[in-house]
Amino acid sequence: MSIRPILRWPDPRLSTVCAPVEDPATVEALVLDLFETMYAAPGRGIAAPQVGECLRLFVMDAGWKQGEMTPLACLNPRFVQMSEAQAVGPEGCLSVPGVTAEVPRSAEVEMAFTDLGGQAQQVRLSGAAAVIAQHEMDHLDGVMHFDRLDPQARTALLAVYDAVP
Repeated sequence: MSIRPILRWPDPRLSTVCAPVEDPATVEALVLDLFETMYAAPGRGIAAPQVGECLRLFVMDAGWKQGEMTPLACLNPRFVQMSEAQAVGPEGCLSVPGVTAEVPRSAEVEMAFTDLGGQAQQVRLSGAAAVIAQHEMDHLDGVMHFDRLDPQARTALLAVYDAVP
């Protein structure tokens, strides 16, 4: 396991739609590196393209900062259902350090994915876990959290980011 450098926006790999993971066995080391990188950052989620690997894979742990470890590795994830109810709250990104944005997200999601053992899984997520999953899923589609803002809010956020050393 190793901590990998986290790409910073506007690295073009962060705007790339990622390729599916064909064989879970080939990404085991990457998954371990992603967890180590996420915890060291310290973040609650990180997607493979954030470390330069353009694969449909992310890891998350919504509870570790509150003392409850809930690590989850998601290969080829997809949303099965998303609630119409919205949650809006401050959202940051390890690839856009130093700034947060109020991003509207579905309050609950149902997500299907393949686990590291190659087994199909399906989970219902709410609260912070739902927001993290949506944020990381966006990375797999080349979408940044500020892309979900209206143009004025996006411009303001990027101005703050440009001013961060």
